[in-house]
Amino acid sequence: MEILRELWAYMGVRKKFWLLPIFIMLGVFGALLVLTQGTAVAPFIYTLF
Repeated sequence: MEILRELWAYMGVRKKFWLLPIFIMLGVFGALLVLTQGTAVAPFIYTLF
């Protein structure tokens, strides 16, 4: 959680709030890959990439 606090502080100080959607999408795709690893959904996930 410390990393998230530091990231939020960085974006607040440097006014780089445009990075927030990028980090959110990276997190969503990362979680999707981890959660669907080895399931029946995996072939459909691989077509996205």
